[in-house]
Amino acid sequence: MALVGRRDGRNFGYGRQLSYAGPQALKDMFGGGHYGTVRAHCDRWQAFVKWCRSEQGPGINDARQIDRKVLADYAAYLREVVRRGDLAVSTAQNRLSSVNRTMAALRGDQYVKVPSPSKALGMQRTGVRQSVPQGQDRNQVMQIVDALCRAHLQRAAAIVLLARATGMRLRETILADLPRLSREAKELGRINIQDGTKGGRAGASAPRWITVDGNVRGALEFARQVSPAGSRNLISTHESYLNFRQEIIRPARAILHAHNLKGFHELRAAYACDRYEQITLHRAPVNGGHCCQVDRNLDREARRQISYELGHGRENVVAAYIGGQI
Repeated sequence: MALVGRRDGRNFGYGRQLSYAGPQALKDMFGGGHYGTVRAHCDRWQAFVKWCRSEQGPGINDARQIDRKVLADYAAYLREVVRRGDLAVSTAQNRLSSVNRTMAALRGDQYVKVPSPSKALGMQRTGVRQSVPQGQDRNQVMQIVDALCRAHLQRAAAIVLLARATGMRLRETILADLPRLSREAKELGRINIQDGTKGGRAGASAPRWITVDGNVRGALEFARQVSPAGSRNLISTHESYLNFRQEIIRPARAILHAHNLKGFHELRAAYACDRYEQITLHRAPVNGGHCCQVDRNLDREARRQISYELGHGRENVVAAYIGGQI
């Protein structure tokens, strides 16, 4: 147990700082497992803590002072941020859900929570992409790569190239077994995405093959060049995944933003749009394509294939990357 004091003490016994207490309670709740889930909840909890300490927030540092009104005020704050266009509806809902989960972990009950994040925000998430993915222009991507290299963030540059060429998630690009992928690319002409995958997928139990082209080969070659000595991926033998996120990914995001790329995930959507056009010979719906009207079966087959390549179990999720069936 991570309790550092009495259960009825400050932050319900999880320490003096709200920012520390939440993650500790979550680790207790999940028994030290489900790292990705805990990490996601922790990140969203920190956003809540930051609001608590801001001028708009209640200025509290003890979870015992958080009541339903505090959470309602936080929901109102998020609603305004979404209205301004500075936050996606889905992100706001996820933040409220994570605050609910963390409060339950801290308190040991579900008495203080936002009953319905979607109702609290007054808006529904569609799950269908409405905006054209950033990063589709490969010239823009190379400008970002060059900027990252100038800032001595070559490993972040490798992540950009891998994500754009293969559609891998951020964690997958960081933990990719580069020697294995390079060998598969050379011998088979395709690569199997297995390392760092979401939901505990591992080994051959859930194969995810991506066809290799010049962009994939170039991305793998560059990644191997900047991979630390003695490592099979982008993390050196003396650093942790968390340290890598803090020291490499965090400063890289500022450079992405400066080049009109709001995040690494946009590159995954750009990949999906490319694949849709390659499979159907029509632009993706979010780019103004109308394959669904011309050949619904072809559209459905493309979505099924892209879902497989992105590592999703449901083809309807692909709408979040390429747009809906219009």
